[in-house]
Amino acid sequence: MPNSKPNAGRVLVVDDQPSNLRIISALLSRRGYSVYTADSGEDALQRLESQPADLMLLDMMMPGMDGFDLLQEVRENPAWRGLPVVFLTAAHDRDLLLRAFDSGAVDYVTKPFMPEELLARVQAHIGLKLTRDRLERVARERQELVNLVAHDLKNPLTSIFFASDLLITGQTREDRVPRYLQMVRDSAEDALGYIRRYLETQASARSQAQAGPARASLGELVRWVEQRYALQLEDRGARLQILAVSEADVAIDPLVLRQVCENLISNAIKYAPGSDIDLSVQAGAPGFRQVRVEDRGPGIPADQQSSLFKPFFRASPGDSATDAVSTGLGLSLARQIVGALGGELRYEDREGGGASFVLELPEASAPEASATEPEDTAGTVA
Repeated sequence: MPNSKPNAGRVLVVDDQPSNLRIISALLSRRGYSVYTADSGEDALQRLESQPADLMLLDMMMPGMDGFDLLQEVRENPAWRGLPVVFLTAAHDRDLLLRAFDSGAVDYVTKPFMPEELLARVQAHIGLKLTRDRLERVARERQELVNLVAHDLKNPLTSIFFASDLLITGQTREDRVPRYLQMVRDSAEDALGYIRRYLETQASARSQAQAGPARASLGELVRWVEQRYALQLEDRGARLQILAVSEADVAIDPLVLRQVCENLISNAIKYAPGSDIDLSVQAGAPGFRQVRVEDRGPGIPADQQSSLFKPFFRASPGDSATDAVSTGLGLSLARQIVGALGGELRYEDREGGGASFVLELPEASAPEASATEPEDTAGTVA
């Protein structure tokens, strides 16, 4: 019997003979496989609905729905199309075995089978299935990474185009030229920062671990938002209003905090056109601080608020507030980022009409005083 470590694989055994089910289940369970059984084709379909498998061992000849009928049902279901099926058969007819492969079986084992042969076939096909699953997962994660980068680059690039268009066309006052030039540079730096954060995740994590817990100043965030978006809103006939600022540090990387707030501000600009945007920072729950981004746009209909933070959520055509809830990836990404840090991002209807997005983040712990520096220099800013 081959020596191998237990495999984290799930095997569905389908056979109308109880003795075969017991023998195969015991053999595979001893080797570390998770095994469940079905005594008919109909039973197997029900089991697959509730419990996915990595391999099906299927008796070829069964009363009622035989192995070929069951295999056809499996191959027609998109959720099971990649499930490898190995036939168990007492037949040695060449045409029958060729039919099995034509139907989509990946292998067969003849009865009576040798335990070593069955185990070798199961191990090989589950290994291939799990490897394929890992490769597909990596491919999905890479595509998601591309989507994340593409989405988050839109915000700084939009700012760059806005400022550069005004500079190129000369449609701006002379005293504002330096401010627009600074906007271009800062936006380009943010874009490069997003790329580095996604493509160098592991190195970034190691650097953060060495540097200590991340912390960001909410006061600096407000000043950055004002610098980045006040002129853009003014160009659209609206205003950015800073209602309140509670100076505090929160436990999040400053670039990540900018990214989240940029998603909220850009959504408000896009989906509440012409509305002033109000920004405030205040105390939240004990140990937390709130950042509120509010507008006087159409708001989010009650029946669509539960879907607001889903990726690529779109309101159905014909809704009066279609634009207001066409959120793409932005809100979904922001909630994922904030949730991973122990915070919360939620939506509230604004009193008097409009949307209110509340970002609640844990306060950063007080920095430890250095044993080699005088205490009165702790708050010095260079």
